Amino acid sequence: MFTMLFKLVVVAGCFGVFQLLLRVYRHLTSPLRSVPGPFLARFADVWYLWALKKANFEVVNKELHKKYGPIVRYGPNRYSFDDLTATKTIYGHGSQFKKSDWYGAWNRPDTWNLFAEQDILKHSKYRRQYQNDYSMSSLVEYEPFVDECAALFDQRLQELSQSGLPVNMAHWMQCYAFDVVGCITYSKRLGFLDQGLDIGGFMTAINNGLIYSTLAGVYPFSHPYLFGAISRFGGGGIGYVINFTMQSIAEHQAPAKVVDEDEKPAPGKSRDFLSKFVARHHKNPDTFTTLHIIQGCAANMVAGSDTTAISLSAILYYLLKNPETFAKLRQEVEEAQRASGTASKDISFKQSQEMPYLQAVIKEALRLHPATGLPIERVVPAGGATIAGRFFPEGSIVGVNTWIEHRNPRVFGEDADAFKPERWLSDDAEKISFMNRHWMPFGLGARTCIGRHISHLEISKLIPRLVRDYDFELSDDVAKNGWHTDNYWFVKPKNFIVRVVARKGL
Repeated sequence: MFTMLFKLVVVAGCFGVFQLLLRVYRHLTSPLRSVPGPFLARFADVWYLWALKKANFEVVNKELHKKYGPIVRYGPNRYSFDDLTATKTIYGHGSQFKKSDWYGAWNRPDTWNLFAEQDILKHSKYRRQYQNDYSMSSLVEYEPFVDECAALFDQRLQELSQSGLPVNMAHWMQCYAFDVVGCITYSKRLGFLDQGLDIGGFMTAINNGLIYSTLAGVYPFSHPYLFGAISRFGGGGIGYVINFTMQSIAEHQAPAKVVDEDEKPAPGKSRDFLSKFVARHHKNPDTFTTLHIIQGCAANMVAGSDTTAISLSAILYYLLKNPETFAKLRQEVEEAQRASGTASKDISFKQSQEMPYLQAVIKEALRLHPATGLPIERVVPAGGATIAGRFFPEGSIVGVNTWIEHRNPRVFGEDADAFKPERWLSDDAEKISFMNRHWMPFGLGARTCIGRHISHLEISKLIPRLVRDYDFELSDDVAKNGWHTDNYWFVKPKNFIVRVVARKGL
């Protein structure tokens, strides 16, 4: 037994040495060997894994570019860019740069989803099957769902105001975002705002999933082996939503509840995503299967909640850190309310689009704190590509981190690190257009977030309502030192502690 074990150890050791020598050889013979970066990152992805584990890669990535320049490596075949031309080359419309294998860990090994799909043609096919339901023209149907949740959120904030106790606003923003997307998807809340709790362990499961996929994606070959074991311990919340979806599908099977896909909803009524998906399935069961229904609904809940909650928190955080901006926005909201001649507490989406300062505040907060904080990895296609003036051979993994792009002083000025909504209100149309081309909180090109319009709807309706009706006091720690975040793909605030004060006479 001992002899056999010794032989296995020797074989394993020899294999390890061989792999190390192979990596060294590949590095020394690579045309990209002169691209700078951390020493270990030249030979092993373990450096990137270690950096991700620290949960602040948006900071690490910035330090890499500050130290090494516009092109840096963060793995043996991973390259990050801080260059004005890189985004168009990598992500522009018509680009043939597919997603890297890192995205494979964002999906069950035995199925597909829109976010993780790497094949460009398959992704295009899947996206066409869903995109009409996420279009700007569809927003009017979803607005009543947002109003319902905003009214309930208002009740919770009134109660929190009366208690006088400090609260984690990031948690409540997440409750709001989860219930809105639940209403939009199923026509019923999952109960986050009702109870203020992590219903079904869903928030915890989502967070665990973010950590798992972010780390496992560095070594995607491990995902099929790790997923089964991990899901036994951390998949309860996801299972809750899948079960909820299956139950809701069963309710829609009664013929009287099935709505024709082309039929307009009755006046005053709204159709949720599930109703639309089920109707589409009945019309085209072979091309829009039950799996399409489940994947569409689950994607709404998983991807459409955290990103919106993070964005809402970021907007409010920067408003509270800049009281003069808060006051200016409140003035715009109150003037718009008076001009509308309505006493309704709801802010219509149309009204919100007619508030230029509000839209500038939203754009600026999402510039400084985009929801995602890692390089958006793509693979150089056949024939290679020249990026930032350097040729990268086929198969190279390349990407731009939104946090790097959004703070580039050559795009946003020498005050790029400052919160300044006024930069979006310039009369210089060419300058605004230039900044917009480098503003990418929802991605760029064909892989732009499909739910971005719905997120914008939720944000545009809630923020002016909060600013109009409440005062917020940052905790001493956050006011003095700023908030803390964890970056596992999504850059989530951890300690957004505030006191909520309802304004009197409203």
